[in-house]
Amino acid sequence: MDYSQFLHMREELSLVVVLILLFLADLFMSPDAHKNDGKARLNTMLPVILMAVHTAINLVPETACDIFGGMYHYVPMHTVVKSILNVGTLIVFLMAHEWMKREDTSFKQGEFYVLTLSTLFGMYLMISAGHFLMFFIGLETASIPMAALIAFDKYRHNSAEAGAKYILTALFSSALLLFGLSMIYGSAGTLYFDDLPAHIDGNPLQIMAFVFFFTGMAFKLSLVPFHLWTADVYEGAPSTVTAYLSVVSKGSAAFVLLTILIKVFAPMINDWQEVLYWVIIASITIANIFAIRQQNLKRLMAFSSISQAGYIMLGVIGGTAQGMTALVYYVLVYAAANLGVFAVITIVALRSQKFTLEDYAGLYKTNPKIAFLMTLSLFSLAGIPPFAGFFSKFFIFMAAFNAGFHLLVFIALINTVISLYYYLLIVKAMYITPSDNPIPAFRSDRSTKWGLALCTLGIIGLGIASIVYQSIDKLSFGI
Repeated sequence: MDYSQFLHMREELSLVVVLILLFLADLFMSPDAHKNDGKARLNTMLPVILMAVHTAINLVPETACDIFGGMYHYVPMHTVVKSILNVGTLIVFLMAHEWMKREDTSFKQGEFYVLTLSTLFGMYLMISAGHFLMFFIGLETASIPMAALIAFDKYRHNSAEAGAKYILTALFSSALLLFGLSMIYGSAGTLYFDDLPAHIDGNPLQIMAFVFFFTGMAFKLSLVPFHLWTADVYEGAPSTVTAYLSVVSKGSAAFVLLTILIKVFAPMINDWQEVLYWVIIASITIANIFAIRQQNLKRLMAFSSISQAGYIMLGVIGGTAQGMTALVYYVLVYAAANLGVFAVITIVALRSQKFTLEDYAGLYKTNPKIAFLMTLSLFSLAGIPPFAGFFSKFFIFMAAFNAGFHLLVFIALINTVISLYYYLLIVKAMYITPSDNPIPAFRSDRSTKWGLALCTLGIIGLGIASIVYQSIDKLSFGI
């Protein structure tokens, strides 16, 4: 075997090095290091530093290549997507800094980082898979540690319940997906992405295979009607884990789904476009309607996440290079805005244990900076100009419109107005709704400030710097 092939897996090898270093640091850390005596700061900042270095050394794309007989396929766009996931993970680590420093923690801090990077490694394998076996290994590597992260606060009833719901749903969806893959192999005799299109002719067995495959992926993306786990899991999981699940996990799954539909199921494009058409309408509409009814902010953001997944699918349905560019750009902007919201939710929960809309009444009077940054993030999610969210929605609508889905884009535009309503409910609570017992004034820790600064930079800068979209567009061909 030519072991030099591993050198082409630059991002994966770099991430494994980071993961091993963090594992060793946690293994040899003394028990007293979990107290707030200075050592805990070293432990919680080390992952941030290592993740920043890992992101920086992997920013420049390499030459496209296939290794391990085509099971691992690399193109420059993969570096862009993995870098977006890296930045999202870095911000989550910044958000988790103060949570990790709590003296009442029932876990070792290093476990959180090792589990998180294990899921990220699985997402890397999914993204660069050229074979369904590699894809499935990556999918499970990303899913199983995620269940442990969701149940991380093991002595909190909601966290344990959320972890149980997630793992049962993940197992069921993986079984359906694997059943679909077995049908694909049975009808085509191969699982290589490049070889499959020649054997795909849309026969009944292959249509059934696609239905099972798409059902499994729709569970991962929390698309309607496969979304019922989302609100309970988002509410019960620790806020930092919810942020990671809503952005990094969703972004990787969306990119992989588009890649497989384009490369493998291209001969069945009319079939999967019709399925996606109705799933998008259902996801955007139903999620927005249920979001209006929510009082808990984490549940509201869960339904917002379902709706945003529907918008992301607008980039998938056309199956074009323009759709690929719009999808990657949308995920990047969505990560900045959504992580900004969850950074505020996390720090407010740590300081006051408050999560509901009513609790946020009068937040502007006691914590004006936090309220302002929350407003910027919500406006970007709603697609209000001049924030980056407006441009991401414009590009993804344009990709679907140019692919011929005019009515679908019109329905999505109407739903954008509905989503603006429930985002403004949060803004109204912070700025207008009076409160006799508002959240007391507090100062955020330095890591949270850095995380919020990165999110704010993304919300404002990504809409202004057109070079970002143009750079992604140059790499969207030949995926």
